[in-house]
Amino acid sequence: MTLWGTGRRGRQTDERVRTDGQEGADAVQLRSVSRHHRSGPEEVRALDQVSLTFHRGTFTAVMGPSGSGKSTLLQCAAGLDRPTSGTVTVCGTELTGLGETRLTLLRRAHIGFVFQAFNLLPSLTAEQNVGLPLRLAGRRPSPARVREALRQVGLADRARHRPAELSGGQQQRVALARALITRPDVLFGDEPTGALDSRTGREVLGLLRATVDGDGRTVVMVTHDPVAAAFADRVVFLADGRVSGELTGARAEDIAARMTRLEAAPC
Repeated sequence: MTLWGTGRRGRQTDERVRTDGQEGADAVQLRSVSRHHRSGPEEVRALDQVSLTFHRGTFTAVMGPSGSGKSTLLQCAAGLDRPTSGTVTVCGTELTGLGETRLTLLRRAHIGFVFQAFNLLPSLTAEQNVGLPLRLAGRRPSPARVREALRQVGLADRARHRPAELSGGQQQRVALARALITRPDVLFGDEPTGALDSRTGREVLGLLRATVDGDGRTVVMVTHDPVAAAFADRVVFLADGRVSGELTGARAEDIAARMTRLEAAPC
């Protein structure tokens, strides 16, 4: 598995590695999803009748102006927030109507998260932070499995270091190893490189690209950065809570140009 990729993979879609034998299956489906909330006396439509499919073994970036609904889309797709209407299906299970316990179990079994804030516990070492999701699920983490997760992100020699002893890029890689330790089908990232400099950001993006190409994982990433989005197979654009088009296999320059037009469009 190549860790330090610098862009989209060169293989065709039909050569993608899959881990479950479900060729062509969908990892996440949103059907007519709306999410409304109140802001003072007004009702805000964070999402408005959004329908999207994220196929297994693909890398999708989600972009849009501030307030376009990017984070709300991610939260609804990951089962962290419930839509006002519409349906969300993750790995064949519809989330509508699931109780909190079943929803938590589904997330533990199928979903990983990486955020802009690393969210590492400062008193724990890197290996203890990585093993935490398994402990929270009532399972004892295998030392070999934890070491392998750290090795995958290039931090095998930092296992005993605490977050304060690691750089920002290293902390984000620990967070990525923590997300991967449960071997999730889908990995959601909310601005995962937003707090990193360009070089370390590219390293983390290379790792995300590698987990798609090498493991057949599905990655859905919200980002504001066209360079980051160019690592993805597909870029979905949102505006005012609605899908406003997409690009496939696009360069950073093309993505930036589309974003400029989107931001300049009249409300």
